[in-house]
Amino acid sequence: MMTTHNKDIELLDFLHNELALSHKDIAIALKHREFDPAPLPMLLWQYGLVNLEELEKILDWLHNNI
Repeated sequence: MMTTHNKDIELLDFLHNELALSHKDIAIALKHREFDPAPLPMLLWQYGLVNLEELEKILDWLHNNI
């Protein structure tokens, strides 16, 4: 369980530091996650918080880090 938690933190750090998403934007997606069990990257894209290029960067990061 701890590994998953650490990876979640690493993903949130990546979103904030590498893609310059605000904590508010990330919080919006996480809140929607309560109602829609879609993966976080898809929620970010669905709600217009990242574009397709940024979504691809997130998916690449996930592929290389999880």
